[in-house]
Amino acid sequence: MAENLSTGSGGSLSKDGEKGDVAYDIHQMRSPSIGDIIEMVDTTHGQFHRSFTPHQIISLGSNIGSGLFIGTGAALAAAGPGNMVIVYLLVCSCVWAVLQTLSEMTIAFPTSGNYIDYADRWVDPALAFGAGLAEWLVTIFVVITCAIFVMPNTVFAWFEYGTSLIKIGLFILIILLSLAIVCGAGPEGYVHDGSAWADLPAFKNGFSGFGRAALLACWAVGDQIFIGIMGGEAQNPRFSMGHATKLVPYRVIFVYMACVIFITVLIHSDNDQLLGGSGVTASPFVLAIQSVKIPYVSSILNAGIMCGILAISAESIYLSSRILRTMAVQRLIPIWIAQVDRRGRPVRSLVITCLSAVVLTYINMSAGGVVALNWFVSITSASFFINWMIVAFTSWRFHKTLAAQNDPLFSGLYAWKSFMWPLAPVRLMSICVLLLICCFYVDAKPPGSTITTANNFFQYTIGILLIFSMTAAYKLIFRTPFRDPKTADLLTGRRKLTPEDIEQLDAYYRLPTWRRFLTYVNVW
Repeated sequence: MAENLSTGSGGSLSKDGEKGDVAYDIHQMRSPSIGDIIEMVDTTHGQFHRSFTPHQIISLGSNIGSGLFIGTGAALAAAGPGNMVIVYLLVCSCVWAVLQTLSEMTIAFPTSGNYIDYADRWVDPALAFGAGLAEWLVTIFVVITCAIFVMPNTVFAWFEYGTSLIKIGLFILIILLSLAIVCGAGPEGYVHDGSAWADLPAFKNGFSGFGRAALLACWAVGDQIFIGIMGGEAQNPRFSMGHATKLVPYRVIFVYMACVIFITVLIHSDNDQLLGGSGVTASPFVLAIQSVKIPYVSSILNAGIMCGILAISAESIYLSSRILRTMAVQRLIPIWIAQVDRRGRPVRSLVITCLSAVVLTYINMSAGGVVALNWFVSITSASFFINWMIVAFTSWRFHKTLAAQNDPLFSGLYAWKSFMWPLAPVRLMSICVLLLICCFYVDAKPPGSTITTANNFFQYTIGILLIFSMTAAYKLIFRTPFRDPKTADLLTGRRKLTPEDIEQLDAYYRLPTWRRFLTYVNVW
């Protein structure tokens, strides 16, 4: 290892590699299991700050967004209650698989680029380019949140944490209120006896409806990969990601499935006010409250929904700017975009992302909300599940690289490994293949229609075609190498537990079981 490094000035070293001369800060630390290792951090273009706390990483606002508020209405209208419950349960289970697969790589290599960086170092730079492009496509419909990123990273973290608390209260209100309405609450309330399932087809539009609902569920659930990106800037990635991997799947599955089941009981799938119907678009939660004439609550829900969408907008800017910066560091796009200022902000990638978001927002406003939303859902759904596939494949290559180099990563102190690997990546890849089939099936046979048009074809496949074609073009033009597991990089960005990390983990595992459980449910 040492012969590949030459000493530079100022206590740093320089490394000559495929991507040119890159300056690194090298920290020599003692490993409890493998002796001396070196942690290398690229400081050529500035450095991110590790400022995110465990509560900010696992905040509910990072994991549940506008797809649950609005997308559920379109899913119910297209697929009926039976299809809707099945696909949301199926896609929600991907949250566990994504975090299990991603966390073991993130804990060992907590880089801000996360799976984009991993795809580059263990698979192929072209795949990293495709993954980065896919994730960056989700910047659409963001305007006023750009101002948050003029301030330090901690402002964004606390903003997300604050909005997450609002959304926790909102979801508790929704679930309790839905239960009350089912039981007959409201001036014009009545007991809901399941007629929404019995009177209309539970599996509306067959597999076409199933496919459409699956894509909407993917849009609603798919941003869980955001947790991995934040984990790259966590104060203690081992503690934060370990907590998130256990807690977030249960939160998401409980909240989504409770809300979805209540929606299918309260609202008939032929309600013309559902998004996708012929009337005014509305959240199904608001429709349920209005139908029984409960005053004021719908306005409270609308305000909460606005806070939730604002948080998702901020997350999109954060995520996309980090992805763009990582692609620049990897020389997948021009290197000048990679610059990070003294406060840990990737200024140039933030400016590009914010400008793109503003332009696309006005395109949405001029094109008509429902039309633009349909295209947006199709593109982002494809982006999400293609990146899930990349994460699953990268995990396999990661383990192959560890085996080829006899790296004892998982034998170290407090080492973290995916549960029953390769269960999570295999499950994730299998569901993503099903989602890919859904895309092409809905493209050929849209719900409620027997005619395939060019508009339908591109609406449901443009995300897939764009990502695959750009990845293939990058591979052919730059002739990028497929990484050899025997020589793939297991050094750069690798983070050994610091004494402070070990002290925190020791203190946590000394707690009795009930006290450890409380660390998952407290809000401060």
